Amino acid sequence: MAATALLEAGLARVLFYPTLLYTLFRGKVPGRAHRDWYHRIDPTVLLGALPLRSLTRQLVQDENVRGVITMNEEYETRFLCHSSQEWKRLGVEQLRLSTVDMTGIPTLDNLQKGVQFALKYQSLGQCVYVHRWSPEEAVRAIAKIRSYIHIRPGQLDVLKQFHKQVTAGAAKDGTFDTSKT
Repeated sequence: MAATALLEAGLARVLFYPTLLYTLFRGKVPGRAHRDWYHRIDPTVLLGALPLRSLTRQLVQDENVRGVITMNEEYETRFLCHSSQEWKRLGVEQLRLSTVDMTGIPTLDNLQKGVQFALKYQSLGQCVYVHRWSPEEAVRAIAKIRSYIHIRPGQLDVLKQFHKQVTAGAAKDGTFDTSKT
């Protein structure tokens, strides 16, 4: 199992720049091949690719982004994205929930941290940019907007487990109507 994880992490590192270049290319081509860099999911959440430095003004001024959730590992953001300190100087808080690209599965703890972070900014009327995110309805909603995102079975399993944990906790304290799940 440990060997598989190492191979997956190594593969993610090898493929990082080629897939980034591919994504950049798809953002520049016109027509059906075009992919927008990010999409607004709801009034609070923007879902997108790496929050590149070149998008800073657009994200902060035009989209009111005050929080960035990145599930990247440090090496993926080192040269092209702002560091946590740089985001802070721009009035934006960054939450890094490191997950191996393409094959990694976020932990339940990290999902909880991400949701709490987004809820904090929602309560302030501000936006959160999420790089990588999201049970079945959420996946379908995202797929309508970003049809090329593929949620693997292991990732969906963790999302279902997270959803079950959150709704069970909310049902206990009376803040969630379980008839809607």
